[in-house]
Amino acid sequence: MTVHNLYIFDRNGSCLHYGEWNRKKQAGISKEEVRQEAQLIQLKDGFLTFQTSKYKLHYYETATGIKIIMNTDLGVPNAKDILHQIYSTLYVEYIVKNPLCVLGEQLSSDLFSTRLDLYIRALPFFSPRAA
Repeated sequence: MTVHNLYIFDRNGSCLHYGEWNRKKQAGISKEEVRQEAQLIQLKDGFLTFQTSKYKLHYYETATGIKIIMNTDLGVPNAKDILHQIYSTLYVEYIVKNPLCVLGEQLSSDLFSTRLDLYIRALPFFSPRAA
């Protein structure tokens, strides 16, 4: 089991961050296509997951309109708590509370990127050799 990639979008659908792990093949879907799909999703509880024959998409949206999308392989369980942790302990701590980060612009914090990478690699279902 593993994580393939993670997107963070703002309320307007602008991609603020993209991270990739264990992705050997391109899925043929662009960031623009993911952004458009994210804008179409209407949620009541702030979370959605769906699965294709090749991957599982985990979706989390905050009250402020930040959208976090993580694509994993099919064996990964519900990631609601993980996406909430990414938002509350990484995004809020290293982006929102950082006076040098301008909200609504692409994330340029090396500390955020490093902490996110460490967090993803420490997940129990992350496998560096999977793909």
